[in-house]
Amino acid sequence: MDKLIITITCDSTISYPLNPHNPTPKGMEAVVDEYVRSVEAGAAICHVHGPFKPRGSFSEGGAQEVDLDVPGWMEMRRQIEERCHPIIQYGYAHAPFAQRLVLLEQEPDMVSVCFHPHDECFCYDEPKHPPIDLYAIHSREELAEYGSFTLAHGIKPEVENFQYGGVWNAQRLVEKGLLRTPVWATQFLGWRGGNWTPPTLKGIQFMYDHQPPGFMYNTSVMDPPMHWQLLTMAIMLGGHVRVGMEDNPYLAPGEYARSNAQLVEKIARLSRELGREIATPEEARRLMGLRSKGR
Repeated sequence: MDKLIITITCDSTISYPLNPHNPTPKGMEAVVDEYVRSVEAGAAICHVHGPFKPRGSFSEGGAQEVDLDVPGWMEMRRQIEERCHPIIQYGYAHAPFAQRLVLLEQEPDMVSVCFHPHDECFCYDEPKHPPIDLYAIHSREELAEYGSFTLAHGIKPEVENFQYGGVWNAQRLVEKGLLRTPVWATQFLGWRGGNWTPPTLKGIQFMYDHQPPGFMYNTSVMDPPMHWQLLTMAIMLGGHVRVGMEDNPYLAPGEYARSNAQLVEKIARLSRELGREIATPEEARRLMGLRSKGR
């Protein structure tokens, strides 16, 4: 079994807005510190949320719209790479397509792309806290444009898949020569909204039972009661894992992690106890077919 590739997601502003240890409100330097400490703890991929500005308006579907601060993303990436050398994966997949293409001119290692319509409802912290809804279409035409752009710029898409239609769309792009194998696909369980997949042992087994040839599976669980159990199962199934305050800020029920690095340390310990070692960023690059940093 290949070594485990760990992705870290440091920002819980939208997913768990009451998290007292979310680094984002403390400024870019605090966020960069979280990424660096997480890489030192064993993360190979940094799923980056750079700064953005709410427009103050809502889409037709009622979701908050944003503008990406492109220079701010570049600066955050620069500060991370000055101190460590992880795989940089740009997130915020629901952001406007045209803005993301401008962002991708920076040529990060990876970019998250939701391979089916976005329909998320963030309502995890407190029932009385207003939920945050995110919607976006992501047509097959848009996905093909992502494929063409990322191939031309040497960027690897992360196939975000909240329900199994995303895998079908990804297979279609592979057949068209717009997506190269190995395909890196993140399976999302427990993320609330219209594409919800239940955070259960049967739910994760279904996804892995239908893994196509040439696909590498990563697993994200946004359900604190089942988070650690399902990631442990993903490790045993030969998949990879994503942890961090965006997905689940709790070390144990009711116990917030004080840093993202603590979450990385826990999953790395669990993996090693199961007999599976942790991939370094350079080892992860080789497994995923990414270009080397040439250091």
